[in-house]
Amino acid sequence: MQAKALLTHPSPTPPLQNPNLKLRPSPPLFTKKSTLSTPRFHQSFLRSFSRNFVPQNQSSKLKRYCISLGQELNFESNEALVEEEEEEKEEDEEEVRVEIEAEGLANQSIWNQMKEIVMFTGPASGLWICGPLMSLIDTAVIGQGSSIELAALGPATVVCDYMGYVFMFLSVATSNMVATSLARRDKNEVQHQISILLFIGLICGFLMLFFTRLFGSQAITAFSGTKNAHLVPAGNTYVQIRGLAWPAVLVGWVAQSASLGMKDSWGPLKALAVASAINGIGDVVLCIFLGYGIAGAAWATMVSQVVAAYMMIEALNKKGYNAFSISIPSLNELLAVLTLAAPVFVTMMSKVAFYSLLIYFATSMGTHTVAAHQVMLQTLSMCTVWGEPISQSAQSFMPELICGVNRNLSKARVLLKSLVTIGATLGLVLGIIGTAVPCFFPNIFTPDPKVIQEVSSCFSNL
Repeated sequence: MQAKALLTHPSPTPPLQNPNLKLRPSPPLFTKKSTLSTPRFHQSFLRSFSRNFVPQNQSSKLKRYCISLGQELNFESNEALVEEEEEEKEEDEEEVRVEIEAEGLANQSIWNQMKEIVMFTGPASGLWICGPLMSLIDTAVIGQGSSIELAALGPATVVCDYMGYVFMFLSVATSNMVATSLARRDKNEVQHQISILLFIGLICGFLMLFFTRLFGSQAITAFSGTKNAHLVPAGNTYVQIRGLAWPAVLVGWVAQSASLGMKDSWGPLKALAVASAINGIGDVVLCIFLGYGIAGAAWATMVSQVVAAYMMIEALNKKGYNAFSISIPSLNELLAVLTLAAPVFVTMMSKVAFYSLLIYFATSMGTHTVAAHQVMLQTLSMCTVWGEPISQSAQSFMPELICGVNRNLSKARVLLKSLVTIGATLGLVLGIIGTAVPCFFPNIFTPDPKVIQEVSSCFSNL
C-alpha cells in the first residue's frame, strides 16, 4: 500500500541516494554584502535548484523560468554597474579637464596675455598722455613767444598740475571699488560707489577752486622767490584761469576711472581725444594768432578739461549708470575710501613735495634756468605717465582674478608677469626717447639760445 501510494503520489523531493545528486552549501542568508547580485551565483544556484529540487516533469518549465529571472536580475545588475562606472568615468574626466584647464591657465602664453593687456592699455595710454600732452603743448607754444612766460609756467604748473596729483587717490579708489563690485556682479553697489565718489570729487574740486582764488598768488610768490617777482603776474594769471575747471577735472577723473574699472578705455579716450584737439587748436589760435600768450593757453586748457569731463559723464551714462547722481557717504564708507586710497595719497604727496622742491630750487637760479627746467620736467612727465596705464590694467583686471566670481590665481600670476614685462620694455624705450628729444631737438620748445644752452648742459656729462 505504501509503495502503491508512493507510485500514485510521487514525492516532490527526489531520494537522497541519487548518485547524480551533488548538494552545494548554500550561502548565509545575512551577510555584509549580498552575493545575489553576482552573475556567477545566480547561474550556479538556479541550475542546482532546478536540477536537484524540481520534479522531472516540471523541471524544464521552472528551469526556463528561473533562467529568465536570473537573466533579468543579471541584466539589471549589469546595467546598474555600467551606470555607476559611467558616472565615475565622467567624474574622473571632469577632474582631469579642470586640472588641464588650470595648467593651461598657469602655462598660458605670456604673449597672449600681453596682447590682451595691450588691447586695454592702448586706449588707456591715451587717457594718461592727454594731460601731460596738453601741458607740453602749452610749453612749446608759450616758449615760442616769451621766455619769461615759459619760466612762469614752472611755478604755475606746480599749483595746477602737481597739486592735482594729490587727488589721484580718487582715481585709484574708484577703479578698485568699481572693479571689485563688478566682479561680484552687484550693479547696485557699483552705482552707489560711483555716486559717493562723485560727491567726494565734487567737494574736493570746489575746495581747490577756492584755494586757487584765495591763495594762488601767494603760492606762486612762494615758489618764485623775491628774485623772480616778475614771474608772479604771468603765473598767477595762468593759475586763476585754470582753477575754474577744478570741479570738472576731479568729477571727470572719477567718471573716467569708473569706466576703466569696467574695462572700457575707448569711451574716455574719445573724450580726451576731443579735449586734446580743442586744447591744441585753442593754443595755436589764442597764443600765436591772437597774441594772448600764457592767458590764451590757460583758457584753451580750461575749456578742454570741462568738455572732457562732460564727455566722460555721458560715456558713463551710456553704460546704464547715472553719473549725475551723487550721494553723501556715511562715515564708514568714507573711512573705507580713505583706507583704500591712503597708500596712494601718501605716495603722491611725496612726489608732489619732491617735484615742488625741485622747481623751487630751479626758480631761484634765474629765468633761463627755470625755463630750461620746465622743458625737461614736461618731457619727464610725458614719459613717466606711460606707466599709469599698466597700473590701471592691474587695478582693472586683478580684482576679478583674485576675489571675484571667476577667481583664478594662476591667471593672476600670468597677468603679473605680463605687466612686469611690458613695464620693463616700455621703460627702456621711453628712457631712450626722453633723452634723445631734448638733447637733439631742443628747438621744438624754445628758440632762445640761452634756454637751449641750459637744456644742452643737462647732457654734457653723458
